[in-house]
Amino acid sequence: MELRNIRAFVEVVRQGGFSNAAKRVFATQSTVSKAVKQLEDELGVLLLDRIGHSVKMTQAGEVVFRRGCAMLDHVVEMQSELEELRGMKRGTLRMGFPLLGSNTLFADIFAVFRQKYPHIEIQMVEQGGKRLEEMLLAGELDLAASLLPVDSEELDWQEVRSEPMDLLVANDHPLADEKIVGFSDLKEYPFILYAHGFALNPMILEACKGKGFTPVIAAQSSQIEFIIGLVAAKLGIALLPRMIAAQHPHPKTRLVPVGDPSIFWRMSLMWRKGAYLPPAARAWLELTKAHWG
Repeated sequence: MELRNIRAFVEVVRQGGFSNAAKRVFATQSTVSKAVKQLEDELGVLLLDRIGHSVKMTQAGEVVFRRGCAMLDHVVEMQSELEELRGMKRGTLRMGFPLLGSNTLFADIFAVFRQKYPHIEIQMVEQGGKRLEEMLLAGELDLAASLLPVDSEELDWQEVRSEPMDLLVANDHPLADEKIVGFSDLKEYPFILYAHGFALNPMILEACKGKGFTPVIAAQSSQIEFIIGLVAAKLGIALLPRMIAAQHPHPKTRLVPVGDPSIFWRMSLMWRKGAYLPPAARAWLELTKAHWG
């Protein structure tokens, strides 16, 4: 059942004839007549009793007119809602953020987005990177911030920020005065890693493995302040993104650059490859790109 046929029939009734209806829908009178006839043939009922140049609805026509008007109203409402979505006057953005670094990278962008698009609802979740990728693939999120590289071929991404990972040690640690250290220099010391599910852990462990050792893990935490506190208390060493470490200075710790290999905290925004991105998600990507270059 085609909407154009329903619209033609409704206008014939509203305008009291085919001629005026044709002017209303910007078509010829014969086109409108054919549209109504097609609708009658499809429904198998007579909708209009044609009396000379006037028309009168049959009982079946009254039903179709009432339902047809409602259908056309719904179409107008749908088009209006879609236009509001395109104009960012309504909508929802489902975002996932990691537990580490989100405040540093995205708080300012969030404020700008809220100012530009006050009617967009943002639904946020905070999880480890691997869990966020799982939620993306399950269609539970539109966008998620997570670390590169991406294992899944089902995800696309836009890189946000790349920061070297520095070594954090206590002030009197044997490596505290080094200008740069390699991973082979770290094998004698216990590590403080991130909580399970953090994408940084596999990167750190892989770098250790490349130098022929598996580190002793003294503790794991999802709280950056707690990790720094444990290092200050001499429980072990930790590797932190330089930008984040610089924002959490501690008088009893020191940062040392790491090379051989250098590893990087590469934050990106990810989405399902080929998936529909709502206008709000595309706007967030544009704002992020403009903010971080």
